[in-house]
Amino acid sequence: MDFTEMKKMDAVSLHSEVNSLKKELFNLRLTAMAGQVKDISQFRKLRSKIAQCLTLINQGGVVVDASKEVSPKGKRK
Repeated sequence: MDFTEMKKMDAVSLHSEVNSLKKELFNLRLTAMAGQVKDISQFRKLRSKIAQCLTLINQGGVVVDASKEVSPKGKRK
């Protein structure tokens, strides 16, 4: 997924994307411990995708849950 595609996503889908990327990173770590990983650059790519998603979430002050609406400065309304 591109950064431009991530920009078009809403907060809920970004959070689900972060969770799926973290699971993928965990599974990659397990396979690395078993010695089955051939391309170790995947670690860096996954971490940067996670960081990009979290940046988009934190930049806009997006609403995750209507009861927990957060303003752009991080203060609860």
